[in-house]
Amino acid sequence: MDLSWLTTSFSAVIMIIITTIGIYLALIFYTRIAGLRSFSKMSSFDFAVTVAIGSLIASTILVKDPPLLQGIVALGVLYAVQMGVASLRGHSTVMSKLVDNKPLLLMNGTDVLDHNLKRANVTYADLRAKLREANVTQMNQVKAVVMEATGDISVLHHANKNHEVDAVLLQEVQGWDE
Repeated sequence: MDLSWLTTSFSAVIMIIITTIGIYLALIFYTRIAGLRSFSKMSSFDFAVTVAIGSLIASTILVKDPPLLQGIVALGVLYAVQMGVASLRGHSTVMSKLVDNKPLLLMNGTDVLDHNLKRANVTYADLRAKLREANVTQMNQVKAVVMEATGDISVLHHANKNHEVDAVLLQEVQGWDE
C-alpha cells in the first residue's frame, strides 16, 4: 500500500505555517475594522459570508493557489461587501428585501401550521426536536415557534398558559396576525 499521501515536504509545512499566520493576522485586522458582526448570523447574507470566509481561509492555507496575498485581498473584499450590504440594509428597504429572509411562523400556540412547515422544509420530527431542546414539556406551554431569517428555530413558551407573547416580538414574522 502506498502511504505517500500521509507525508509532505518540509517546504510545504513551512508554507502552511507562514500562510496560516498571515491569513490569521489578516482575519484579526479585518474583524477589528468590521466588528464582531462579521461572524454573526443576523441575516442569511451574514451566514453566507461567514461560510465564504471559512472556505477562503481553508483554501488559502492548504493549497498554493490562491497565494497568501490573493487570499488576504479576497478576505478584505468579502468584509467590505458585507459591511456595505449591512449599511445599505439599514438605509434601504429595497436592499433589505433583496438580502433578508423574513421569519416564518411554524406554530401559533399549539396549532402547527402545516403549510409553513412545508414552505420552510421543516419536518414534524425537526419541530419536536426543537420543542424538546427548548425544554417544552407540555404543548400548551408553546406560544409560538418561529423559523428565523437565519434558519434557526426559536421557541417562545412559558409555564403559565395565560402568559401572552408581546406582539412586538412577532412583528415581522410571516403568518402572524395580531
